[in-house]
Amino acid sequence: MVDVARSLTPSPSPEEGEGNVERKWSVNHFRNIQKMRILIVEDDPVLADGLTRSLRHSDFAVDCSQDGEQADLVLAAQNYDLVILDLGLPKLDGFEVLRRLRRRGATVPVLVLSARDALADRVKGLDLGADDYLTKPFDLPELEARVRALIRRGQSGGSSLLTHGPLALDTSGRRATLDGAQLELSARELGVLEVLMLRSGRVVNKEQLAEQLYGWDEEVGSNAIEVYVHRLRKKLEPAGVVIRTIRGLGYLLEKDS
Repeated sequence: MVDVARSLTPSPSPEEGEGNVERKWSVNHFRNIQKMRILIVEDDPVLADGLTRSLRHSDFAVDCSQDGEQADLVLAAQNYDLVILDLGLPKLDGFEVLRRLRRRGATVPVLVLSARDALADRVKGLDLGADDYLTKPFDLPELEARVRALIRRGQSGGSSLLTHGPLALDTSGRRATLDGAQLELSARELGVLEVLMLRSGRVVNKEQLAEQLYGWDEEVGSNAIEVYVHRLRKKLEPAGVVIRTIRGLGYLLEKDS
């Protein structure tokens, strides 16, 4: 059975905001905010469960399919932001799942995760339309980093330029402009802005922002993220670019109208 228990429970750490000047929306108003959706196609139940738990902890909505035939049916009927695909699947192997997916014209990013480490298999997977290929065994932090990179690439359409009304961000050149004029932003402010732009119209919590900005061995002050968001607001709001505090959930860059 496909696991469709996609938890939309918000992170337990509430956002306190930055004083009375911030307009706060209620949690209930955002109960149905869509999370990034990932389909894991893996016949090893232990590995599939571990990946599912890890990615849900990172605030992704995760479904899991244990054979290729079922995965092919699911992918034909539903949309995902990323597919993590094993090759050695029962009923229909991963190569055929990938081939059928691309024949339907689907552009969803695909990360092949397989014990097949031969050069011929890696080349075949990429030629069939995989966006990345990671061999087992693997390190979980590396897989999570690849997942984030593929989702960012998918959201930006493969381009390094993100736009949001008068705001533009070159993720390769690490340069932001507002109404054509360059914005003076620190590296951390650029990092916060990139995450918010990639998830425009969706809530991003403090934990997600911290994971993008800090290494494993760095300590994050409790107010650090609030400070960066506050600085961004002061620079963006004069041009009508609004970052809202959603109480109990996090921050939201309002959709460009």
